[in-house]
Amino acid sequence: MCQKLRFLVCGFFLFSATFAQQIKKHPMDIGLHFGFGDEIKNTDYTYTNHYIKPQLYWQLRKGRHFTYQVLLQPEINFATHQLINLYFVTPDEPDYEHKRDVYTKLKNIREYVLNVGFLVRKPISKNFSMYVLGSVGPMITDTETERLSKGFAFSDVLSLGFSYRVKHITFDLRPNVRHISNAGLQNSNAGFNTANIEFGFSMPL
Repeated sequence: MCQKLRFLVCGFFLFSATFAQQIKKHPMDIGLHFGFGDEIKNTDYTYTNHYIKPQLYWQLRKGRHFTYQVLLQPEINFATHQLINLYFVTPDEPDYEHKRDVYTKLKNIREYVLNVGFLVRKPISKNFSMYVLGSVGPMITDTETERLSKGFAFSDVLSLGFSYRVKHITFDLRPNVRHISNAGLQNSNAGFNTANIEFGFSMPL
């Protein structure tokens, strides 16, 4: 029993030392972002959204001019949607009149996303930096619409961000464009396109 306990204690300290070395070599930050947006202007439908998005940053490399990070972003997105152009549902679809009636009603939608992003950051001054972030990930949507089937889909986001650090806390402003679709894996795949603005903060682990 004593030997097993020693083995566990030694293993714990070895893991802790290895993890501490990795954190020193590849610093990690955690944060939280909030955002909201609207569909990119069209005449077929309305779509508005707001979301909450925890952030986990892992620094791959820090050079003289740029810093490269990987970003993990679980997200819950709350959206409202309504079909405006009922002729989007064409008469060649089975039971098209019933579908028009259902789809033209205002809907509340929840989307559960796990995005993975790649971030390139450019320092502008000691405390201020800007960056470009591209992310993609799987998504589950809980509501059937004329543009996207219920269930599995993908979320793609392209962002331009601005960061300002105050002591150990970094504040972010991040405009972005977002596209969601299911890559043709289900029947409806027109998807949604939105312009969003998000803000948040992060701090080192």
